Amino acid sequence: MSALEGKVALIVGVANGHSIAAGCAQAFAGAGAEVALTYVNETAKPYVQPVADAVGAKLLLPLDVEVPGQMEAVFAGVKDRWGRLDILVHSIAFCPADDLHGRVTDCSQAGFARAMDISVHSLIRMARLAEPLMTKGGSILTMTYYGGEKVVDHYNIMGPVKAALEGTMRALAVELGPKRIRVNAISPGPLQTRAGSGIAHFDELIDAARARAPEQNLVTIEDVGAVATMLASDASRSISGDITYVDGGLHVRA
Repeated sequence: MSALEGKVALIVGVANGHSIAAGCAQAFAGAGAEVALTYVNETAKPYVQPVADAVGAKLLLPLDVEVPGQMEAVFAGVKDRWGRLDILVHSIAFCPADDLHGRVTDCSQAGFARAMDISVHSLIRMARLAEPLMTKGGSILTMTYYGGEKVVDHYNIMGPVKAALEGTMRALAVELGPKRIRVNAISPGPLQTRAGSGIAHFDELIDAARARAPEQNLVTIEDVGAVATMLASDASRSISGDITYVDGGLHVRA
């Protein structure tokens, strides 16, 4: 039997076929899961549709976490289709460009609040909606980055935001643990994704990661998807509140 045979997975954050969430969708489908995907708006849908078609997604629904009611509608759609949820992948993050490219010292209150709402509080809201659907336990995964642990040049305000995401993940793991709902974070190395390209000097960050990683290579969305599959499977039933690095060992370097 495949690792995720019979499981239902909702994956939020597919932007296109090169995104981390797409790698998770491909891996989950390959491992036997039934998959539901979301797209942020009608402009983005044509880039997400090919991913949905490739993985045989049973649902493809709009979800902009800033639009009232859309998140609730997505989880209602999952409930109507399957009556339950086994896996949730939260792979979204955002910060207004002016605040992302400036110093943390200069980050605006509005920009910080928006980055925290979209990147962190959305995980809380999704976990709250997933909880009643995970009647036999489940796995919630979110995506972080080493910049939440150490200061990474040019990552700027997203460092504190990811630190908050990691703290939130741990709190959710403790609160949802009695219901056998595990909550973990995956920390990939730098990847050539649309989200990553918004970071200033991103090419320099990519080159430095390739040079400094013990394996001297960049990770791929397939690498991340494979680890996500492991963490979503019953083989990881005793792993919760943890950060799993998928960066070729980059995080161990001083």
